[in-house]
Amino acid sequence: MDAHLVIATLSDQGILDAEQAETLLNAILESGRSPEDFLVNDGHVDEHTFYQAIANSIGANYIDLSDFELENSLRDKIPVGLARLHRALPVADMNGTLYVALSDPLDTEKLSELRFAINQNIQISVASVPLIEELITKYYESVDYATEGFSALTQKELREKLSELSSKAADNLTDEERAQYVTQIIDNLIDIGIKAKASDIHFEPFEEYMDVRMRVDGTLRSLLTKSDRKAYSSIARELISRVKIISNLNIAESRLPQDGRIQRTITRDGRPFNVDLRVSTLPTQFGESVVLRILDRSAVQLDLDKLGVPERVKKTLRDLIKLPNGIIIVTGPTGSGKTTTLYACLREINEPNSKLLTAEDPVEYDIDGIMQVPVNESIGLDFARCLRAFLRQDPDRILVGETRDIETAQIAIQASLTGHLVFTSLHTNDSTGAITRLIDMGVEPFLISASLELIVAQRLVRRICPKCIEPYEPTDDELMLLGLSAHEVGDKKFYKGRGCDDCGDSGYKGRKGIFETLRIGDTLREMINQRAPGVVLRQKAIELGMRTLREEGLQAIFDGETTVEEILKYT
Repeated sequence: MDAHLVIATLSDQGILDAEQAETLLNAILESGRSPEDFLVNDGHVDEHTFYQAIANSIGANYIDLSDFELENSLRDKIPVGLARLHRALPVADMNGTLYVALSDPLDTEKLSELRFAINQNIQISVASVPLIEELITKYYESVDYATEGFSALTQKELREKLSELSSKAADNLTDEERAQYVTQIIDNLIDIGIKAKASDIHFEPFEEYMDVRMRVDGTLRSLLTKSDRKAYSSIARELISRVKIISNLNIAESRLPQDGRIQRTITRDGRPFNVDLRVSTLPTQFGESVVLRILDRSAVQLDLDKLGVPERVKKTLRDLIKLPNGIIIVTGPTGSGKTTTLYACLREINEPNSKLLTAEDPVEYDIDGIMQVPVNESIGLDFARCLRAFLRQDPDRILVGETRDIETAQIAIQASLTGHLVFTSLHTNDSTGAITRLIDMGVEPFLISASLELIVAQRLVRRICPKCIEPYEPTDDELMLLGLSAHEVGDKKFYKGRGCDDCGDSGYKGRKGIFETLRIGDTLREMINQRAPGVVLRQKAIELGMRTLREEGLQAIFDGETTVEEILKYT
């Protein structure tokens, strides 16, 4: 719980006076402990008074969970992943209302996310946090959640290849048997990750266990049961060393971060494909954390026609990527598909009569006919230096993987003004935010207006599984958060995934992009020159016909492609 909120709650109800409140708040912040632990366990406030005050502040009931037993039917009301993620324990289901004890009952965002995720009215019940944590561990940590969210085929493979881990790791293996066993585990995990179309595999060491997780469709999912995680801890060093060996990293160096690469060949549709895995190690308190980023070219479409880009957006892109000069920016958070969109644009204009150069960190996909340069800041080869060298290579089009500083931005603008078309990416929330970001970097507005042609903001949202899609009636809260009224919705339908074997009971399968395109015309150029605030630029862009990410998301909802939950999460 937030210390400031807790102290304010206790002070407002007269449990603490002003002097006590200030003293205890400072003490809690200095200790680094949770407010409930500090105040209750150190005897500043008795347990019943503390939790009753929290309950009073949010209009909830305080319940005693000392003798509570969670029945399976009630436990299943909240999926394992959600219970663990939000530290949520269902305690009663009465008259269509699910009563849930949260480890942080003051976090209203968690409550909203739970309501959307399980599509049921939820009321908070306040209870002892240590008891909530104990019961979640008892009833959820022991559940076999290892295969939650994966396809039926992958679930079977996971059970077959990882279930014997506990017994094998406990055996007295010879060094040779242990090495063969570790090699088999790493090979299996990589194969499973590729088949599950995961983007990353995470090896995470902790004091008493080791977890292995995969990111599929943007969501991290653990592969191991509680017992398996403990078994992995006994061979954690060997697993990390094996990954470092096959990625040509220094196994003797565990104090510094390292970056490496693994190449695997797979067969898909009867044809062999190379899969690249980028390896990153990070020294932590209990060992090295390792992340394998999977770059499967055969599973990624680098074609505008196959990316699911709306026709209107596709037409705008195709019109502007053929310009002789200017700057095109793709913006969005990490993992939103910016690089894929940029690659698709490059492939569209990759012709024998033009020269294309890219500076990337790192080069993710090799494209024939394009000269690609990996940035290496450790030796001084940063984006700005690459870009300066590019201008002496007589290019027609240039891709700068990311514009991070004013030097890179200024050289990119100079390149565009001297007859080159420049593609780049920025990390901003929306299209007009890219303009504000460039000005904040120190770029003169007249240079931005003179060179900028197009900004594309994008997000990736999960698609509803086509095998278990079904219509449902949205709640008033959902419509309110979307900014819609029942009158505006009319007879439009909303959809969600029921959950099936094909999608691993998640209700989602695959992802789609939603796009906000801002074409820079004369009106916007003049406003940029006048240093108009971002909110004013955005309002004018909407007046000029720009469809926002939220509008694109609503269209995806009404088309039955995604859910309210996804659009609220990403727009």
